[in-house]
Amino acid sequence: MEKIVFHFTGIGGFGMSALAQMRALSGLPATGSDRDFDAGRNAETRAALENIGIRIFPQDGSGVEAGPAKVVASTAVENSNPDLARAAELGVPVIHRSELLAEHVNSSRAVAVAGTSGKSTVAAMIFEILDFAGLKPSIITGGALLSLKAKGLLGNAFSGGGGPLVVEADESDGTVARYQPALGVLLNITRDHKEVPELRGIFSAFAANCGEMISCADDPEASAIKPAAGSFGRSAREPRFSDPRPGLFESRFKLGGVEFSVPAPGDYSIDNAVAAAAACARLGVGLETCAAALSGFKGVARRFNVIGRAGGVTVIDDFAHNPAKIAAVLSALRLREGGRVLALFQPHGFTPARLMRRELAGVLAAALSPGDEVFFPDIYYAGGTVAKDISSADLAADAAAAGLKARHLPDRGRVAAEVAAAARPGDIVIVMGARDPGLPELARNILAALSGAPGANGKI
Repeated sequence: MEKIVFHFTGIGGFGMSALAQMRALSGLPATGSDRDFDAGRNAETRAALENIGIRIFPQDGSGVEAGPAKVVASTAVENSNPDLARAAELGVPVIHRSELLAEHVNSSRAVAVAGTSGKSTVAAMIFEILDFAGLKPSIITGGALLSLKAKGLLGNAFSGGGGPLVVEADESDGTVARYQPALGVLLNITRDHKEVPELRGIFSAFAANCGEMISCADDPEASAIKPAAGSFGRSAREPRFSDPRPGLFESRFKLGGVEFSVPAPGDYSIDNAVAAAAACARLGVGLETCAAALSGFKGVARRFNVIGRAGGVTVIDDFAHNPAKIAAVLSALRLREGGRVLALFQPHGFTPARLMRRELAGVLAAALSPGDEVFFPDIYYAGGTVAKDISSADLAADAAAAGLKARHLPDRGRVAAEVAAAARPGDIVIVMGARDPGLPELARNILAALSGAPGANGKI
């Protein structure tokens, strides 16, 4: 029987590339297209996909062919996309990315990690624990595991061969309710892509579809979601949590009497590790094994990644992009010894900026000290139809009104130089934001500007 060819339009996105990799790594045909590839951007992702046998086409419809085929698209793909038009012309079925992910989840012994914040890191921790325990896990996630990148992979997908499948269950488009995992792990519920009342309904549907679900006892919204088979966290009865010792680059605690040491910062990393260990314990992995695995946790790309140090200044790149995540990472920076924090935050879209505006200035004011500074490059625009009725200048003005030293940096070509010029020995520069693949390069350019490298102008 001829195998169905799956064509992924927008394959350069993390969610799409993960599913394409899972198909290719299973020996099944996959093709794709992406407008960033057409523009010469995201070359590393394209090369990694082609290296595992995925054929990349221009995003002009030429990759969609008649015959046994399906086109996979995400919510971000507009109806005017040439691949979708060609599929309609040929009668090729189009399925949503979440449908294909649901097929993986519902046909596997899956562990689905859900919640507003921490999903990628907790999913990575669960995967590394299960791998350390010899259970041959697979993973589909929204963050790149550094342990997988070290093997030459993109890092957001891996086929382990028959073990549990760990997935990051994204609530942003409401499709998380399609998943029927053996185990659901609900971390927290806060306002982000959607308002909390809507999220309650989404996560209640998710919980009802899980074989069993465990939730964080420390989060009032998450712990209110039923049915739940158990809980985890600092206030949970079992396994009992004690003796937290957060650090800037290493954090320790005890769980069930077992000592854990995780090479990650702050209280939020402790909470992530507790969630991962509790989930794996539910799967029969001993806490001692969990602790041993997490002691060597390699981390996830853009999660408190130290880019380097120059001129006495440390540059860190982080995915924090909503008030809860920003508060968590900035609270970890309070554990530093001396120096200031220069926080650069690029909002990842106009709608998210609008949603977080009323909280953001207060979060920044609570987390930063009077001598610290915050910088706002222009809002990231990925294309498409959107109301541009808010700007980074508005957010900078809000922050200044809250008593912070805040600046809007409208010239992307000058961002690195301006941030570097503001830094002093002992300071920490942290670059925060999501979606924009150029943010890690911006962090590297800030480091280069600090070291006086020629041409370090922050251009992407």
